[in-house]
Amino acid sequence: MYKSKMMIVMRRDLKMRKGKIAAQAGHACIDAVLMALTREGRLGDLEMISGGMELKPTDKPASSLSDWFTHGCAKICVYVDSEDALLEIAQKAEERGIIASVITDAGMTEFHGIPTKTCLALEPLPAEIADELTGSLPLY
Repeated sequence: MYKSKMMIVMRRDLKMRKGKIAAQAGHACIDAVLMALTREGRLGDLEMISGGMELKPTDKPASSLSDWFTHGCAKICVYVDSEDALLEIAQKAEERGIIASVITDAGMTEFHGIPTKTCLALEPLPAEIADELTGSLPLY
C-alpha cells in the first residue's frame, strides 16, 4: 500500500493574502495531477462522482497516483522563504523524475505586475519519497 500524498510548497516570503495562497495552491495541485495523469496515460480514466473524482478501474498496475485517488487525495502544505529554496525543491524532484508543477503568477492582483513564482506541487507520491524532498519543511 502506497499511502500517497501531494506536497504543496508555498513561498511564505511573499506574504500573499489568504485567497491568493488558496488560488495558487489550487493551480499547482491541478497542474501536477493533470501532468501525472497524462504521463501515466490515464487522463481519460478520470471520472466525476458525487463528492469528487476517481480513476476508473484499469488493468494497469497500481501507482502512487491511483493510490492517492483511492485513499482520499491527501494534500500537505509546507513553506519555504525564498524563490531559490522553491526552485531547489523543483530541481531535486526533476532529477528524480518526479513532477513538480511550479506556478508563476502573472502579477496582476499582487506583485505589482511582475510575474512571480509563488508555489509548487509535487505529484502524488508515497509518503517516504515525498518526505525525502519536503519532510524538513515546516507546515504552512
